[in-house]
Order: sequence, then structure tokens, then C-alpha cells
Amino acid sequence: MKTLLIIDIQNDFLPGGALAVAGGDEIIPYINRIVSDYDLVVATQDWHPPQHKSFASQHVGKKAFESIAWQGNTEILWPDHCVQGTEGAEFSKALEIPQVAAIFRKGMNPEVDSYSAFYDNHHQKSTHLAEYLKAQNVMSIDVVGLAADFCVYYTILDALDEGFEVNLHSQGTKEINTDNYKRQLSALLKKERFNLVKS
Repeated sequence: MKTLLIIDIQNDFLPGGALAVAGGDEIIPYINRIVSDYDLVVATQDWHPPQHKSFASQHVGKKAFESIAWQGNTEILWPDHCVQGTEGAEFSKALEIPQVAAIFRKGMNPEVDSYSAFYDNHHQKSTHLAEYLKAQNVMSIDVVGLAADFCVYYTILDALDEGFEVNLHSQGTKEINTDNYKRQLSALLKKERFNLVKS
């Protein structure tokens, strides 16, 4: 079953949003163009409670993009974004995915951030996306979305660990930090079952 996984095409990650990825809106026409080629389309949605501990606003004296020690890890603090029920958390109206079969929400636990579509950052809780895909006999997934060096990257790592082949569409993603993304992509290209689609 040809499967497309769309990561976090939400207003807060697009120009004008609280945590905008530069050029994030530029990938939407590409996604709209390819989506009809797939048998199964699944999307993810960041869905944070207002007091999520990944927000800089929840830490006195801290600013967005600073790093802190949090639950034994070094974590980046973000601007408040994709808060449950807000306009910023909604999918872009420009995204045309009427055939989306399922939406998996992540980041709902206020104590743990969740970049990957499969698990939270501590791998304590599954979103059950892997089980859903395997129940549909999916063996390979094509991935698009935001941001390439965070939610997309960690989703790919977990997908590979779960045994899926992963095809990342270069025109269907944008990164926050280009140097960081180049390092990540170089490492991914050395892994089995990972492919970069440069269509």
C-alpha cells in the first residue's frame, strides 16, 4: 500500500506563525500535487496543552531557543506553539488532504516533548502510529512535512527502527537550521532502507 505521512503542516510552523519555518509554506503545493498518488494518507498534528514544559514561557527567566536540563536530557525551549484548540494548531487551509485516513496527535503530555510521529522524546509512550501502519500492511512510507531537522528527522529515525522503508521527499520538507539538517541527512543516507526522493 503506497503510503504518505504528512508531518505537522500547521499554521504555527508556517510564515506568520509562532514557530515559523522559513519557506514552510513553499512545500504545500508539492504535497497537494503528489497526495493523490497514494493509497493511504496519514497526518500528524502537534497538540500541546497551554502549560507544556517545552515552552520558554513556563520557565522563569528563560527565552525561546535556549537549552535547559530537563528530565535528564538537554532540551530546547520553544515559543508557545500549536496549543490545543487554537488557530495556530490547525492545519494550513492551503493543504488539500480530503482523503486523509487518520490524524495522529503528539506532544499532549505537558512533561515530555514529542518530535517523532511514533514516540515521545523519551520513548516512554507510543502514538500507536507504527501499529496502525503495520495493521494496514504498510512496509514503506513516504514522508513530507515540517520541520526537516526536528519532527521529520526524528520520525524517520523511529520509522527505520520500526522496520519501515522511508522515502523522504526533498521538495516536501523545510528545515530550521540548514547546517544541522545537512549533518542529519548525511547520516541518514548511510542507513539501510532510507531514500531521498529528489523529484
